[in-house]
Amino acid sequence: MPNKKIRWKQFSHTPFAAFQSLHCEVNIGVLAVAMLSSVSLKANPATRHFELVESARTDDDSLVVDLGDVEVLASRVPLASMQVARLVSVVTAAEISAAAVQSVGDLLEYAAGVDIRQRGEFGVQTDISLRGGTFDQISILLNGVNISSPNTGHHSADFPVSLQDIERIEILEGPCARVFGTSAFTGVINIVTKPAAKPFFSLLGGSYGLASADLRIGGDWKGWKNALSGGYSRSDGATPNSDFSATKIYYQGSFFSERTRLEAQFGYSYKQFGANTFYGAASSDQWESLERIIGSVSLEKTLWEWLHVSATANWNRWFDHYQWHKGNPAGENFHKVDAAGSTLNVWAESRWGRTSIGLEARYEGIYSTKLGEPLAESRWQPTSGRDATPGVFYVAHADRINCSAFAEHNILLRKWTISAGCLFNRNTALDGRWRLYPGLDISFRPAPWAKIFASWNAALRMPTFTDLYYSGPNIEGTSHLKPERTSDLSVGFKLRRAAWKAETTVFYSHKRDMIDWVVFQDEKDGKTYRSGNFTLDNCGLELLADFLPQEVWEKSPVRKISAQYAWIEEKIGRPKPVVASKYAMEYLRHKLVFTSDLRLARRIGLGVAWRWQERVGAENKPYALLDARLTWFGKRCELFLDCSNILDERYFDFSFIQQPGRWGRMGLKLSL
Repeated sequence: MPNKKIRWKQFSHTPFAAFQSLHCEVNIGVLAVAMLSSVSLKANPATRHFELVESARTDDDSLVVDLGDVEVLASRVPLASMQVARLVSVVTAAEISAAAVQSVGDLLEYAAGVDIRQRGEFGVQTDISLRGGTFDQISILLNGVNISSPNTGHHSADFPVSLQDIERIEILEGPCARVFGTSAFTGVINIVTKPAAKPFFSLLGGSYGLASADLRIGGDWKGWKNALSGGYSRSDGATPNSDFSATKIYYQGSFFSERTRLEAQFGYSYKQFGANTFYGAASSDQWESLERIIGSVSLEKTLWEWLHVSATANWNRWFDHYQWHKGNPAGENFHKVDAAGSTLNVWAESRWGRTSIGLEARYEGIYSTKLGEPLAESRWQPTSGRDATPGVFYVAHADRINCSAFAEHNILLRKWTISAGCLFNRNTALDGRWRLYPGLDISFRPAPWAKIFASWNAALRMPTFTDLYYSGPNIEGTSHLKPERTSDLSVGFKLRRAAWKAETTVFYSHKRDMIDWVVFQDEKDGKTYRSGNFTLDNCGLELLADFLPQEVWEKSPVRKISAQYAWIEEKIGRPKPVVASKYAMEYLRHKLVFTSDLRLARRIGLGVAWRWQERVGAENKPYALLDARLTWFGKRCELFLDCSNILDERYFDFSFIQQPGRWGRMGLKLSL
């Protein structure tokens, strides 16, 4: 910023606040602090995110330290992490690089507050949930844009990006309706990609016929930053009928100026996989393919120093092809699902704080051979997508429009942040009335390194099309399901001192009209699952502690040690007795995770992770897994060796589906 004078008229009394306000790279000649002697302070204009980056490291292996002023996606206005009165966990690029994982689902296994249930490896058949909820109750975002499917949360873990495209993952726990809309029922997972990362090429191979290749290229054109990545992976499967092949392409473009921020993204993915007993134990040779297209454009404009406007338009399409028995058209389903929406957010800053108002409209629709209301024969549509079959038609359809209005005000004081807001919502699938869902967050900072917070929020979730219409062998949806409702209270604290960080949160949720698939005790055949509503009260506790020895001893071989623990207890109320449940009665009660990142030598790193978990249910036995990654860092090349389930533990995420044993992988990444 040559010849440009900077003047601050107001101070937040928090560390690095002056640098945070610049939103540009800051070069520091001398710092009289030993812990910063080997790092530089860098601002990322794409994410308004400050990082401490070791000068001898590559961008993908940077050591990111929470400065207390990093902005996170937890409010409708920009707030620093120490100001936010919510539990927000961030998985950094350095942690991703050190983990012995190859998918977002595998990576989230190491977050204590996240419940991952897998029927296969590499995120092919993965369910993600938070705080004892189900896979349908979270909102998945890609760079802040909702990419969740209104058909089923089973497909939430299908991302068109690779782990090497990701800068960080933000995990926001608890209802977030007033910020992200109705699908954010138990929390939000936001995947943030690297808009300006260096081009690379990577290869991976391993046990069970595993092979994978990824390529990323990019460049600037008249200020417009472009990044295009793609990849292919396949495996014979580590367990019966879990083979898969997957292709993905992702483009991200961005333009930044002093007052304008314009971003566009496009993604395509196609995967086919053996679905084992994915939708029922009666068939072990199920098969499915999923093709998806996503696209969005976002514009953020600063009209004046105190007034900001942002707008986003997005579209998602899924083609789902399912076979109860692979290669057999009997029991075959085709679905075409669309979700398109637009949002407008305006926020202003004044002496009374930051005020935001916004609008959102989202269309959700499905054409299917099975799900929805029957169509007149004249309205039938031929199946479409890569797996379209001549002579097969979509004969059912359903759609709905969700309209929301948001309002939020944030009072920012020296030691206090008070955020109050609400969601006004109307859905055409209900009675047409507007409903109100409020929320209140409060944080108190007795010192720059300490925060105490409390939040209360209400939210709703519409049933998925699968909840409403799916029927098959021993399973039947219910078209008159009510939307789920929740009221959630959380209290916690966060401490951040030199070399260590600690967080604790306790929560209580009262949920009504929750949706599950159950077998009622008075069912005649005693084995038909039906979707229905029930009540649920749950409470929980989460603990997190991080230790970063290099902040006090630069030459320490240990970069980071982390310990996490989560506990949940639930009480379910049903209108009549049940004998079996597909989801709600099998929540994760205990989860304990230890991770470490070490430097065995200047260019050799070792990442180790151990986790133990116990799930409720007679057939769900507790298990512990040990994973590790050994990496050699060259100037332009990385070589790594992974091993999952090192101790060859025999375990089940679902009571009847055995998971892979010891699995070795080896790969390389070459910077271009």
